[in-house]
Amino acid sequence: MAWDRNQMAARAAQELQDGMYVNLGIGIPTLVANYVGDKDITLQSENGMLGMGPFPFEGEEDSDLINAGKQTITELPRTAYFDSATSFGMIRGGKIAAAILGAMEVAENGDLANWMIPGKLVKGMGGAMDLVAGVGRVIVVMDHTSKHGESKVLKECTLPLTGKGVVDRIITNMGVLDVVPGGLKIIECAEGVTEDELRAATQATIV
Repeated sequence: MAWDRNQMAARAAQELQDGMYVNLGIGIPTLVANYVGDKDITLQSENGMLGMGPFPFEGEEDSDLINAGKQTITELPRTAYFDSATSFGMIRGGKIAAAILGAMEVAENGDLANWMIPGKLVKGMGGAMDLVAGVGRVIVVMDHTSKHGESKVLKECTLPLTGKGVVDRIITNMGVLDVVPGGLKIIECAEGVTEDELRAATQATIV
């Protein structure tokens, strides 16, 4: 047993504190918006929106309101809209406290690979490279292993890097790990997952 996508997103939402400005990446991270609850969090989308609400209920979608992953979202009374240049000015200027991003691979030294697989069609680089360079804290949310059972938490990334040494915390369906000197430190195991199982599924060094 391990966490499902929604449980992973809910666990990631626990990382957020009142007053934070946070960017949510494509994939599982977008679900975090549904678990912010009563916290005073302002969600930023690099396509030009500050103050994203949760996903809309079926039948209440507004096709003009989308996040960076082209999913329909809702606005809040305090939502602001702006151009992409202003959005990336916020990111590059260090105004965003944290980014919660998906990943294809993470290495034990905090290297992140999440933007392309060689030989496969890529829509674009997106904002990930700017985010990992400009935000205060990078939290990765992803499945611990591939569909073939191979670890995605590695000693070294094999895919093209998004950023070097940028990841602070990794939340997977099996647990929570921090990047520390010498490798990764287990912070928490998912419900039903033992520390031995987590270690066995991790190629990276666990200190």
